[in-house]
Amino acid sequence: MIHPSVQIGKNVEIGKYTIIEDNVIIGDNVSIGHHTVIKKDTIIGNNVFIGNSVTLGKSPSSNKKMARKPRLDLPPLIIKDDVKIADQCVIYQDVLLMEGVFIGDAASIRENVEIGKDTIIGRNVMIENNTHIGEKVTIQTNSYITADMIIEDLVFIGPCFSSSNDKYMGKGNYPYQGPILNKGCKIGSNATLLPGVVVGTDAVVGAGSVVTKDVGDGVTVVGNPAKKINKQ
Repeated sequence: MIHPSVQIGKNVEIGKYTIIEDNVIIGDNVSIGHHTVIKKDTIIGNNVFIGNSVTLGKSPSSNKKMARKPRLDLPPLIIKDDVKIADQCVIYQDVLLMEGVFIGDAASIRENVEIGKDTIIGRNVMIENNTHIGEKVTIQTNSYITADMIIEDLVFIGPCFSSSNDKYMGKGNYPYQGPILNKGCKIGSNATLLPGVVVGTDAVVGAGSVVTKDVGDGVTVVGNPAKKINKQ
């Protein structure tokens, strides 16, 4: 089902049982798979690939227990040119995907997130709200990117990475702040970063490490808790 108000460019392929709601804009040379839902006001650029069973422009929801209620007046999802979104992804409103972004199967991206050019988001990655991700970043399979996180350009994150933004685990007496990953740093597989820690430019966090304190520029840390193993 395609709403009459939808604007569709040239050479667009739309799969079976796909729903496109009102005021969606679709550019040229776009491919949309089967059983996909594109919510109202979503904007899709040129040369975009969208897989099967994808939901684009989803609205956030909440319950009484949630400490931070999501806004209801969110801007639309914007997908720039040459983006590829694989099967079963869920991407919310108020997300900006810049040119050349690749998103693997079953990834989920919450509201108020920006992802820079040519960044790769692996399969089953979860990206929470209020997060900024730079250009040419790689986030590998099954990683959890917490809310309120900053990831600068050229960062590499290995599979099964975990992060947190709530130091006191639900008490509500601490400002939320996820880790900050500076340009070019590398995070090994299964590493865990605690709230607010800063990983410096070109620093390395070894596989399986638990980072409880800031890591300086160019420093390598390993272990639980993570400790420095080289000189600056």
